[in-house]
Amino acid sequence: MTRSNSTTKKLLLALFIALIGLILLFLSDQSIDLPFLKTLINEITQWRQHNGGLFVGLFFATYVLITATSLPLAVWMTLAAGALFGLWWGTLLVSFASSLGATIAFLSSRYFLRDWVKTKLSSRANTIDAGLAKDGAFYLFSLRMIPVLPFFVVNLLMGLTEMKSWRFYWVSQLGMLVGTAVYVNAGTQLSQLSSLSDISSPTLIISFVALGLLPWLTRLVFGFYQRKKAYANWVKPKIFDRNVIIIGAGAAGLVSAYIAAVVRAKVTLVETHKMGGDCLNYGCVPSKALIKSAKVAHQIKHADDYGLQAAHPTFSFIKVMQRIHDVIAAIAPHDSIERYQ
Repeated sequence: MTRSNSTTKKLLLALFIALIGLILLFLSDQSIDLPFLKTLINEITQWRQHNGGLFVGLFFATYVLITATSLPLAVWMTLAAGALFGLWWGTLLVSFASSLGATIAFLSSRYFLRDWVKTKLSSRANTIDAGLAKDGAFYLFSLRMIPVLPFFVVNLLMGLTEMKSWRFYWVSQLGMLVGTAVYVNAGTQLSQLSSLSDISSPTLIISFVALGLLPWLTRLVFGFYQRKKAYANWVKPKIFDRNVIIIGAGAAGLVSAYIAAVVRAKVTLVETHKMGGDCLNYGCVPSKALIKSAKVAHQIKHADDYGLQAAHPTFSFIKVMQRIHDVIAAIAPHDSIERYQ
């Protein structure tokens, strides 16, 4: 990221924070609760009758702004939508406005914070992105259905990942739809509400939790079906002729196979390439042999530390590599197919 881009981001972030601060300052004098909402709706009803299209547009834009700036007013706006537009139109309006606003917050978080967070997390960010690329839709849908985290927190956190914006939008809209309908429906009965606890009953919360678990249950059922299909033509033997099957004749596989054989277990060891695995052929043994040659050269160069005459050692790369292959060849019989047979 160039210095000019960094400066631009800081300036835009400062303006964004200033906008939120001004809105909060403006609202600080207002006591926003159910009586205030009822009074406000009564006051604007007449104006709305004479400016229907303009009012719908202003309401939609205001809802998007509130969601995009993560202001704690979405619940009141959703109740107002039910009171002003009814269940179906209110749900439709809030569903699209909240999803659009959430996506703007998601993109803002990505623009302002993603690079900084990725730098801090280093390689762990790639691990998180890989996991979300596979299961991100399930995570997001569950968080939308189960109100464990406030929605604005979900928007900001998902913006720090590499989730596609279109996926974030449609999963959010689908996941928030049920909760939106519940609150809009409560808004249609606004005059009968005395507090928000009248909406969030224990039964409703349990229903949200059950719906949030639905995608995970669906995934488990689908996985079970795939496994059943994969093993459809396989008949489980009544008796197995092996106690242990080990895949990979590396260090762990060889030790496991040897110990199992010592205790009289029937063992099958599977290896598609070289016995001894990486340790013998490419890793531990070759590297230690090379390091040994380097240490001897270092000791010759600094032999005066031991009361001997120091010298500048010369070496042949071919001979050093030949020694490495000789060391491997000397150990190989201990890891060979013949020995394990």
